[in-house]
Amino acid sequence: MRKIPVALVVLGLVTVGLTGCSLQNVSAADCSRPAESNPDVMKLIDVTGDTDSEPNVDVYTPLHASKLGYQDLVTGDGTAISSNDQLMVMDVALFSGATGDPIVSTAYDGDMSRVTSPSQWATNFPGFEKALHCATAGSRVAVALSPDDMAEGIAASFKLDEGDSVVAVLDIHKVYLPSAAGQLQFNSGFGLPSVVRAPDGRPGITIPSGTPAPKDLVVQTLIKGDGEKVTGDQPVRVHYTGVVWGADEPFDTTWDASGASVTLDGVVPGFAKALEGQTVGSQVMVVIPPDQGYGDKEQASIPANSTLVFVIDILGLDAEAPTTDEG
Repeated sequence: MRKIPVALVVLGLVTVGLTGCSLQNVSAADCSRPAESNPDVMKLIDVTGDTDSEPNVDVYTPLHASKLGYQDLVTGDGTAISSNDQLMVMDVALFSGATGDPIVSTAYDGDMSRVTSPSQWATNFPGFEKALHCATAGSRVAVALSPDDMAEGIAASFKLDEGDSVVAVLDIHKVYLPSAAGQLQFNSGFGLPSVVRAPDGRPGITIPSGTPAPKDLVVQTLIKGDGEKVTGDQPVRVHYTGVVWGADEPFDTTWDASGASVTLDGVVPGFAKALEGQTVGSQVMVVIPPDQGYGDKEQASIPANSTLVFVIDILGLDAEAPTTDEG
């Protein structure tokens, strides 16, 4: 079976936005899905093999799906995909519905650094949005794609005839949290910023008017997650919003994209200290004085000698990309 090159995954699926978003931002606790849809079609597909290797697929051909069908062949017990822009690591194998022959697959090489999202895959395969909604990490999902479940030109690029269906197998290896998830924490501290949250978890930060900024680093855990601990050995996937003390609007936020992957030695010292020792699922507010931020140097829209305030949601730990030996 041909492999999907990394360039295709990165470049062909690069669009991350609101176009075609059908998944709703709901909490994992509210996430539910039928184990199977369109059973008349799904009974024509047989999938065997381990979820960490390319599947063996037998199709009763010719398979013609007039609408999307999917079936959870393996149901994992990990985090649910409750948002269209939620990050995940997934392998995919595609097969012709007309012949049952393999078309293309991802590498199935165990590389956990290839992070994507449903919205990225939906650029070429809109039907994946519904098939992935509320699916959990560790799951294997068989999907029957009708012609309407693929973007224009995709079938032709695979040398399929107009009207042909495609069978996909989705192996969901990892799912990141869409926002902080855990226990709310009590924090005391007069004169510190307050934080409110939108239904999707996006924070809003209010700086107390007329109050001088703290001279020392302040770190408050607002939500305590129960995931892995941040040690600095792995990159950390976060959402953050940053404001300058005294300003009304954020100077930066990741909430309009799919988060950011950071290392503790790649951020200002105060940001790193706020993350180290925290757990995945936590939300942290940090007030960073200039000597642990950008100091007396202007940084883009941040004036020199600024005190910075960040609210950081810790979504997961990233895997390092594997290295290859060059001989």
